[in-house]
Amino acid sequence: MNTDALLEGLVLDGPAAIEVLCRGLRREVERTGFTRVILGLSGGLDSALTAHLAARAFGPGNVIALAMPYRTSNPDSLAHARLVAGQLGIELRVADISPQIDAWAAVNTDANASRRGNKMARERMTLLYDLSMADAAMVLGTSNKTELLLGYSTVFGDSASAVNPIGDLYKTQVRQISRELGVASEVIAKPPSADLWEGQTDEDELGFSYEQVDALLSLLVDRRQRPAQLIRQGFEPEFVERVRGLMQRSQYKRKMPVIIKISGRTVDKDFLYPRDWTG
Repeated sequence: MNTDALLEGLVLDGPAAIEVLCRGLRREVERTGFTRVILGLSGGLDSALTAHLAARAFGPGNVIALAMPYRTSNPDSLAHARLVAGQLGIELRVADISPQIDAWAAVNTDANASRRGNKMARERMTLLYDLSMADAAMVLGTSNKTELLLGYSTVFGDSASAVNPIGDLYKTQVRQISRELGVASEVIAKPPSADLWEGQTDEDELGFSYEQVDALLSLLVDRRQRPAQLIRQGFEPEFVERVRGLMQRSQYKRKMPVIIKISGRTVDKDFLYPRDWTG
């Protein structure tokens, strides 16, 4: 299966895409009354791109970045977070999450790597929302479209935010726009990793590359092709079914909490006003 031709269809008009993303980011943040934003800066590509977009949209002085390493985190992660923050001239704060994670792990001695990773992701988002209140800064998300569709995120952890400027960019598009904006080459080149445990990488954990899955998702989601069509184009049936299964099983992660209806007007069903409704 040659994915190159399919990936060519995902190539964006870089300057136009950047303008749309920054304009939309300003609109969504400023309509709520906020003028500052805060994001977790992990040292990875997704958060680096989000930081670049935020600095362009609001000015470096209105962007707070928070690096939240754990004691086993790769030292390169913090080094790259510092590199990005220094390149942009944005404020970088560092909060070591080791004490609270270790205190939790001491009680939950049976927790496996996935549980520990989820706990770290939620702890980091807790810190971001605490500082959001303290500094009157809106929390920006850093999950890309590929991750969101596959459910490769932690509910109320890295998937939580008020505004996500890169959630409609596939990972391959994140790389393209990052190159357009001049994100540090060291950050673009390194293997994607949530850095939740030593040696962890996204593609090893998923079992396929972002290029492979983006080519499939672009047909499955954007063009609404059915599995039989995808298989005729050369995708392995097992790969198609695995990706579809990941999407279906993670649908709950892409929805607001479901409210069981009992009254005449229910918040998520009948009481449907835009979030900036003030009348």
